Amino acid sequence: MPPCFTLREARSEDQSFLFRLYSDVRGPEVSAWGWPSEQREAFLRMQFDARSRSWQAAYPDAIDSIVVCDGQPIGRRLVAGVSEGSHLIDVALLAPWRNRGIGSLLLRQLMEECAVRQHPLSLHVLDGSPAQRLYARMGFEKTETSQIYIVMQWTPGVRELSQRLPAR
Repeated sequence: MPPCFTLREARSEDQSFLFRLYSDVRGPEVSAWGWPSEQREAFLRMQFDARSRSWQAAYPDAIDSIVVCDGQPIGRRLVAGVSEGSHLIDVALLAPWRNRGIGSLLLRQLMEECAVRQHPLSLHVLDGSPAQRLYARMGFEKTETSQIYIVMQWTPGVRELSQRLPAR
């Protein structure tokens, strides 16, 4: 990562930041529904809490990391170890930090960790999401589809890691 970006373990006091991050990501979609701000806030809180409980139940040992730049939290990376490798549960950045290559750097770092361990890396992506193109460029392949999500997997050693990853 660039010098100012680090990952640190998420702590209980990060919950307010994580809700702000979730609202920043989902807020524009919910705002388009025309609800009053109180209703939007209540809906986002309910969805955030439900998602957090669901992930905790499904991935109790996941590594929850806060992306930090110059001492300020700017994003999150949540990764679970699963029997068949690693699974990227979530990667998100606050709006001012998106489209700067940080997400790619976070993903590249995780891929390098998986390559060292010779573990595949899987993820779910919303069908039609622009992130799907990024994942494909980085060497992820579709393994499953549902009505909403596509499961993609990257396997180290299929092609050389240096050929799959964007230049630093």
